[in-house]
Amino acid sequence: MDKQSRKEMQAQYKEREIIGGVYALRNTLKNKLYIDAAVDLRGAKNRFDFAVGTGTCIHLKLQDDWAEQAGSHFEFEVLEELKKGAAQSPEDFKADLELLKEIWLEKLVGEDLY
Repeated sequence: MDKQSRKEMQAQYKEREIIGGVYALRNTLKNKLYIDAAVDLRGAKNRFDFAVGTGTCIHLKLQDDWAEQAGSHFEFEVLEELKKGAAQSPEDFKADLELLKEIWLEKLVGEDLY
């Protein structure tokens, strides 16, 4: 790969649209939820799919139920997406996602959460 192509690819990577958000890992057997936020929802979904495929737990809070059910009764559910603004710093984006997560936790009061 020549130097120019490499620079173009790096520029494209930096300019890509970043979509984060809040998601739930739903235990369908026990009807419990684990709520979390991620700066990259696609990456979070890929980690979940890999964990299910390999039988490895991705969150310590889920470990007992995950081991008992081999991850087979968990689903990944996007609750809300948030696009990173072009001028927004990574720290500000993460802070916005944490706030969004807190809002979702308030909405889900009364649900059985991990």
